[in-house]
Amino acid sequence: MVYNRPQPPRPRPNQNRPRPQRNNQGCSDRNNPPPRNRGGHGGSGGNNNRPPSPWLDPDNEPTPDRSASFVEYLRWMRPADHKYKDATKTQILQLATEKTNYDPYLRSRNQRIKLIAGNANVFEVVCPWRIRVGGHRGPESILLPAFDAQGIPYIPSSTLRGVARTQAIREVMANKNCHWADAEKDSLIVRHFGALDAEGADKAGKIVFLDAYPVADRCQVEIDMANNIWSWAGNDLNYSPNPNPFLSLKETTFLIGLRLISGETNQQLLQQVKNWLIAGLANGAGSQVNTGYGQLVTKALAKSDQEFLRVKFALEGQLIHGYQKPGQWQWNDRRNEWQARGSNQAEVRPTAFKSMLRYWFRVFALGVMAPKLAQDWEGKIFGAISPTQSHGYLRVNIIEGKVTQREARSSHQGRNDPCGEMEGMVTFSWSPEAPQNRGSAEKLVKNLAWLMFNLGGLGQGARRPCYSRKNSASQRAPWWRGSTFYLESDPWHDPENLSPKEYASLFKRRLRDFYTALGEVTQGQVMPERLQTCGMVNVSTWQEAADVNCCIVVARGEEDFGKPFALAQLHHQRFKVQGRNGLDYDGNLCGQVGGRGGVKPSPVWIADVGDDYQVVTIFGATAAPRQDYLQALRDAGAIQVFPLGGRG
Repeated sequence: MVYNRPQPPRPRPNQNRPRPQRNNQGCSDRNNPPPRNRGGHGGSGGNNNRPPSPWLDPDNEPTPDRSASFVEYLRWMRPADHKYKDATKTQILQLATEKTNYDPYLRSRNQRIKLIAGNANVFEVVCPWRIRVGGHRGPESILLPAFDAQGIPYIPSSTLRGVARTQAIREVMANKNCHWADAEKDSLIVRHFGALDAEGADKAGKIVFLDAYPVADRCQVEIDMANNIWSWAGNDLNYSPNPNPFLSLKETTFLIGLRLISGETNQQLLQQVKNWLIAGLANGAGSQVNTGYGQLVTKALAKSDQEFLRVKFALEGQLIHGYQKPGQWQWNDRRNEWQARGSNQAEVRPTAFKSMLRYWFRVFALGVMAPKLAQDWEGKIFGAISPTQSHGYLRVNIIEGKVTQREARSSHQGRNDPCGEMEGMVTFSWSPEAPQNRGSAEKLVKNLAWLMFNLGGLGQGARRPCYSRKNSASQRAPWWRGSTFYLESDPWHDPENLSPKEYASLFKRRLRDFYTALGEVTQGQVMPERLQTCGMVNVSTWQEAADVNCCIVVARGEEDFGKPFALAQLHHQRFKVQGRNGLDYDGNLCGQVGGRGGVKPSPVWIADVGDDYQVVTIFGATAAPRQDYLQALRDAGAIQVFPLGGRG
């Protein structure tokens, strides 16, 4: 799809920066991997000593009936210590989602719900994104959604009852200003849902909840992915990407049925519980509700009472990826092993937005708070599993998220393809765990969101602005690198056409407002005028924290080879080091994916925010080679915006 919307002047960031012309060249088969190698002898060369294909039975691949449930696919899971178990696991998940047809079974379930509840007592709810309700850990610790006895995904009736009852209790707590224990004993709750210590007919609930099933033709079981990149180890942070595929339901419609118990005729009881259930489902059901999962609505998503910020955005570059779709098994003669090269599946994921917001909160909090205190408040605001489980104050959702331009093909034919693009509306709202007095917390999140949009991109390549590599010396994909935000709405009402100096003043004001709000939320536990030293800094060691060793500047200069000034300087020959095949990027400046030092994220973030200037964040800027790069930017007139009291 061509990105052909009118281009009015854009609010900060990235205002007035022209976007590349788009076209549809080569889009028809992009990102479709080649068919799986049935013979098990893909790749080049004629090595007769190669081991058998990693597929479980290359001469007799499984061909289950299309109505088979996922449980049947689990029989083909590899042993836990098998060399190719991870790729096979993903491939089995892919088969289970692509080669199944639940519709005949779901039609019978939908009809049964209507017959039991009556047509007047059924309604549909739609999941705007993904949902995972109940379930358990399957082989290889795969997170499975709740399956019925036939292996079909559904929402158990007990979950629906819990959602409705919880919503009712919360409303009683709000109306009567009481605690949970008192609210669940309230006569309103007992009359509708029953209680063991109640008298007479109130011992049992008055409403029968039926299991909810997806509507036939509107059920999508798809592979999902969780990736815990950063983790706390005491007071230190560990960087270790750990993608874990699992199953969830995407953009699925459910049919829900309720009815009065036998002998009960009061329809008002049924209507009240239905209202509670609808309101509760809109807040989310199942797991990870604060990161976009589980929301079920009866109509187009409207602004809820708990929402306080929404931003319409476009993102171009390497995009946000969910999981990697497995491709064809091929033999690699050089590495003497089988490989299943897959293709990244782009998706607008609210988890990515919340994770990035969490990352920048941690960066700035660690500069002014003790690590333990920063970890505690990170958990309170964004949620945590340990040391104390918490859902967190903040919920992040996406409205109408979609990929509007597929990413360039990884083949040589894709070098002239346009870069990938996606768009949507990200919303920020409060969870039930949020404090009653939210003024300071709202100020904190709004300023943190502004900083996030102005400090980098999102998804793969978030630390670099989008740029083309089709004319690079490597002559191989990816043909586009980096990630750039374009805001289509401006809830902050920033002035337009700012000069670099004016923008630097705005950035400082937003950062001061964030620190002020953080101090208010933490009740004075923050001293932004006293930046901390988070750890030792040398050539190869730094902390990703806005501490005394960090510097953020607004840089301006001429583009070079299609790269913004700050990025062109980062990739300049004078900052490269000798590698195995000549000069290469310095891992202590640009990051690295392997080698003696292991995986290192780049200590430099570059965001393209104006028509000719960038925001550059440098961690560990007091040691070479980062210090040398910072000096090069300063020599070109860069304006310092952090630390706040510095030069510029």
